[in-house]
Amino acid sequence: MTLTDTAAKLVTHKPRLQPGHVWLAGAGPGDPGLLTLEVLDALTQADALVHDALVSDEIVAVAAQAEKFFVGKRGGRLSIPQRDINALLIRLAKEGRKVVRLKGGHPTVFARGGEEAAALVEHGIPYRILPGVTSAFGGLASAGIPVTMRGVNGAVILATGFAAVSDDRPDWAALARAGHPIIIYMGLTHLAETVADLRAGGLLDDTACALIENATLPEQRTVVATLGTLTETAARENVVSPSLIVVGGIVALRDRIRSPQ
Repeated sequence: MTLTDTAAKLVTHKPRLQPGHVWLAGAGPGDPGLLTLEVLDALTQADALVHDALVSDEIVAVAAQAEKFFVGKRGGRLSIPQRDINALLIRLAKEGRKVVRLKGGHPTVFARGGEEAAALVEHGIPYRILPGVTSAFGGLASAGIPVTMRGVNGAVILATGFAAVSDDRPDWAALARAGHPIIIYMGLTHLAETVADLRAGGLLDDTACALIENATLPEQRTVVATLGTLTETAARENVVSPSLIVVGGIVALRDRIRSPQ
């Protein structure tokens, strides 16, 4: 039995994508192998695919029959406003299209899937959310860092580092005082300010840290530092987006659990 046959059998009980419906789907952190079977099946049903910048060409190509709409957002570059993306989804659905809105990672983890869902509900458009492997968990796995480990941490914090000053900006000092490892999305732009706030919250300069660039992709790179050297290391090593920043004791476990070659 082929992989395609097996996948088809495993999704037979799932709803079919109907005209005028929108499915908000997570493409995972980058590696096409981490695409879920449900999202794979959705891509074969869509006749309109609205996709982000961090979705690979290989995954987009699965929806060969669909008209493609690129709406990618990248930090520091001109981007399509979210209201325009919402309007596009609404228009396509009202035209009777079978729409898949494909996002990197998971649709509602720092990906504005909740905003899009609210806009669809406001216009009476049926939708589903198809989960994806969020970048934090995929990235840590590919970097050999456990998300949790008994005796080290019983919780983990996911935070966005993109906002400098806004209602969405985390209280970094409070998160530092919580004592749990912190996984930061989109944190390079304001890294120096974030590090200063974490130190103000009580994290020590020798706290283990890692920068994971292009997580799960063939060009992935993991750079290890401490909180005290994190900003300098990111600049020296020319770490670029998309990158995850991991702060906490789980980083120090990387050597301990590294698989033998």
